[in-house]
Amino acid sequence: MGFKCGIVGLPNVGKSTLFNALTETAAAEAANYPFCTIEPNVGRVAVPDERLDRIAAIAKSQKILPTQLEFVDIAGLVRGASKGEGLGNQFLANIREVDAIVHVLRCFEGEVTHVEGSVAPLRDAETVEMELMIADMDSIERQLDGAAKRAKIGDKEAQRRLAVLQPVAEALRAGRPARTVQVAADQKPTFDALSLLSAKPVLYVANVEEAAAATGNALSEQVRLMAEAEGAGFVVISAAIEAEVASLGDPAEKREYLESLGLRETGLARLIREGYRLLDLITFFTAGPKETRAWTVRAGAKAPEAAGVIHSDFERGFIRAETIAYDDFVALGGEQAAKDAGRMRAEGKEYPVKDGDVFHFRFNV
Repeated sequence: MGFKCGIVGLPNVGKSTLFNALTETAAAEAANYPFCTIEPNVGRVAVPDERLDRIAAIAKSQKILPTQLEFVDIAGLVRGASKGEGLGNQFLANIREVDAIVHVLRCFEGEVTHVEGSVAPLRDAETVEMELMIADMDSIERQLDGAAKRAKIGDKEAQRRLAVLQPVAEALRAGRPARTVQVAADQKPTFDALSLLSAKPVLYVANVEEAAAATGNALSEQVRLMAEAEGAGFVVISAAIEAEVASLGDPAEKREYLESLGLRETGLARLIREGYRLLDLITFFTAGPKETRAWTVRAGAKAPEAAGVIHSDFERGFIRAETIAYDDFVALGGEQAAKDAGRMRAEGKEYPVKDGDVFHFRFNV
């Protein structure tokens, strides 16, 4: 199961610098955390999780395998992208394929000329959002007319589609993205099938100068307030610092460099975690002498679906999930001790996976 975050932004905001730092960091850590470059602009990176190392130490595992997110460096956008300006068509096609948008906003002054002539992150955010909404509106308007005609003659499916299309169209006309539309549970499949660009969750990355990496600045504060009002994700990062950290080979040297700047961890680690949270993902674990591994499912997934992430046979032949909560696994000292203490549970097909569950799946195919 792969989850993609698309990194977007106007030219000269630090988007590619950030992506390069992300992928260089992952490549440098490949000995512990496997990394794969699928295409020049796509990379998989490990999701930082301290629990993984603790479980592996208790299980005396030979290998540690974290769960991963995929990041895509999407072609830069310019005003008019929805009408094909610049690399607009490619930009929109790439956005359609991702699960969430990581929007890099320039929050620093400097010699590099901004494409709009001045540094104004809220304006830049609005530019990208508007292009996505215009593209969505074009799509919705084309579908509305046909659905309305079929609904009039009693087409039940058209009536269901119309009940979703109309509030989406109203929101877009009012300048609100599709993700602000309240959709009933039974309408969700229809809404998702529309593949709307402005429906995707957004994580704003305020790219600041090095001196502001720990505290942010006045421009990043504007972005934080905007993200808070929208219910979007938000992270402050200095792409210049991330690039410098990525170039350092020795972990101790990296730590020393970060501490000198008042930072406890890289901004990229926070970015990856926030992207994971934004997609409403949770982690479960499998552990043994050979390997301890973290796996990803969406919040609310049932035990068979989690088993299917490991192998389709596990889901098809699911019998039960022998389950230990992370806290119990650590406090009691592993699987056997948890079992002896009565803290291992046998869960069935309707069990909703909890973040941190340590599983051993029983199946029969």
